[in-house]
Amino acid sequence: MTATEPTIVATSGGHRRGDRIWVGFHSLVHHAVELSGVNGRRPKVMYVGTAIGDAEHMTARMSEAARVAGFDLTPLQLFPMPNIEDVEGAVLDQDVVWVMGGSVANLLAVWRVHGLDTVFRRAWEAGVVLSGVSAGSICWFQGGTTDSFGPRLRPVTDALAFLPYGNGVHYDSDAGRRPLVHDLVADGTLPETHCTDDGVGLVYHGTKLTEVVSEVPGKGAYVVRREGDGVVEDRVEPRLLPEPSV
Repeated sequence: MTATEPTIVATSGGHRRGDRIWVGFHSLVHHAVELSGVNGRRPKVMYVGTAIGDAEHMTARMSEAARVAGFDLTPLQLFPMPNIEDVEGAVLDQDVVWVMGGSVANLLAVWRVHGLDTVFRRAWEAGVVLSGVSAGSICWFQGGTTDSFGPRLRPVTDALAFLPYGNGVHYDSDAGRRPLVHDLVADGTLPETHCTDDGVGLVYHGTKLTEVVSEVPGKGAYVVRREGDGVVEDRVEPRLLPEPSV
C-alpha cells in the first residue's frame, strides 16, 4: 500500500544517536513511514545517499538503523554506477524514499544524468512518500540556501520543483541561513519559502503544506513571503511527535 495522494516530508532532522548503534531513525522518519499507510508487513524504505557520494559507512549505518526500526532498507547507489538494474521499478516498489543530506547541487546533477528527476516524480505521483533531510529536503522544492559551493552560503534555484516554494533548512543552527533566505525572497530569487529548525519536518499532500511536526520540543517552522520591498516571516508551531518505540 502507498499513500493515497502525493506526499512529501521535508525535514531538518530524522536521525539520532542509537542506544547500541551510531545512528538511529528518529520520529520524522517513522512519521514518513506512517504516512505511507503500510500495514501488516515490514515497511520498505529506500535510502539515497547521493548527496554524500554514496559513502559506504553511512549506507551501513542506515542499514543498521533500518534493522533496529523494523524496516526493509534498499540503498540506491549511483557511484560508480547504479547498483540496481531497474531503478524505476525499485523506486516504485518502495513505501518511502529517504534522502540523506550533503551537497544538493551535486545530488541534482547526478540525479538528472541518471533520470532520477523523472523517476522520483512518477513515484511521488504514484504515492511513494518522498522524504529527506537538508539536501534531501531542498531537492523537492524550487530551491533554497546551500553550502554546496563552499563555506559561504549561496542560493540554489534549479531543484526539482515538485513543490512551488523555496526551502530553508537548519534555520536555527546555521546563523547565515535566515538572513540569506530573507534576502532571496525579498529580491525574488526564491518564492515563498518554508523553513525548518533542526528536528522539524514539513508534510505536503500534493503541493499543499498540511502539517508541521517535530521530534524536538521547542522548535519551529517558518513561512517567509515577500511583502512590498521586504519580507514577512510567520512562525508555525509544530505538533510534537512521539518518541519511536525502538
